[in-house]
Amino acid sequence: MTRSREALLAGALDELAAVGYAAFSMESVAARAGVGRSTLYRHWGDRLQLIADALETLNVQPAPPDRPADETAREHVEDLLRHLADALSRSRVSACLPALVHAAEQDAGVREFLHGYSRRRRQALVDAIAEGTARGEFRPGDPDIGADALSGAVFYRRLMTAHPVRPDDVPVLVDAVLGRR
Repeated sequence: MTRSREALLAGALDELAAVGYAAFSMESVAARAGVGRSTLYRHWGDRLQLIADALETLNVQPAPPDRPADETAREHVEDLLRHLADALSRSRVSACLPALVHAAEQDAGVREFLHGYSRRRRQALVDAIAEGTARGEFRPGDPDIGADALSGAVFYRRLMTAHPVRPDDVPVLVDAVLGRR
């Protein structure tokens, strides 16, 4: 990835966090990144494309090919939740979350993007829970509901309390929702 592209992606998330979606402008992103507008428009035609690419590029989830061969499904679930908690508390994504939630309520295109983005990222958690259930690492249950309960707790603590989920909270949360077998 080129330096200007990286700067534009980071600048897009910084701009979204600073001004929200309604006031977000491509020109401000270019200025923030120190790149010409023509460079920006060469890669992205509109702000939603730019924001979507920034989120996909800068918020990389732990993926199965990156997993150690001896990692259990429980460990993978915990890794995914730690990543989510970290992304929601200390990353550029964290700063953008309120703006994205607000924009999704106001704009059908943003809502469609955010729902699809969340669904794709949530699928890794569903798959890891299903794997753990099949291996007997978790008590029997619906992996979709387990993923909702786990990720929902992380989002709730980030958005609605002063106490975001810490890394040490994750095993306790997994035990509370999925149990041990």
